[in-house]
Amino acid sequence: MQLTNNFSLSELTKSQTAIRKEIANEPNSDQLDCLKLLCENVLQPVREHFGKVVTITSGFRSPQLCIALNSSIESQHCKGQAADFELFGIPNAEVSDWIFKNLEFDQLILEFWNSEEPNSGWVHCSFSPTEKRKQYLRAYKEDGRTKYKPVIGTILEQ
Repeated sequence: MQLTNNFSLSELTKSQTAIRKEIANEPNSDQLDCLKLLCENVLQPVREHFGKVVTITSGFRSPQLCIALNSSIESQHCKGQAADFELFGIPNAEVSDWIFKNLEFDQLILEFWNSEEPNSGWVHCSFSPTEKRKQYLRAYKEDGRTKYKPVIGTILEQ
């Protein structure tokens, strides 16, 4: 099933963990509607702007898959509202800054990016039909724990 011109349901639900553990990772109709909105409002515009394949590393996660991954069942991934992704050859900070400046979203996180390695980390972005926080964060590790720091402006302007 195609969600937009360049995004299929299968790429938003694919999970190596789900395959390995034989977990059904299938969205219900509400989650499917949210995945479609995520593709229409975030992923497809990113694909069209950069002209590159958007590689989804994590999209929809069923509650059972969230538990298997030690992730919260309250996660926006579980609601069909979030995806983690990268674009080969485009620095993740450039992608996240463009999203911040140009798209409507709920939460945008540049995860584990290192300025000395432009392609490090990945971009997490969520779109919610009701929440529009436009929250931009940077995730990093400190003392073995994941921490989040608000981004003021854009990453590349700091």
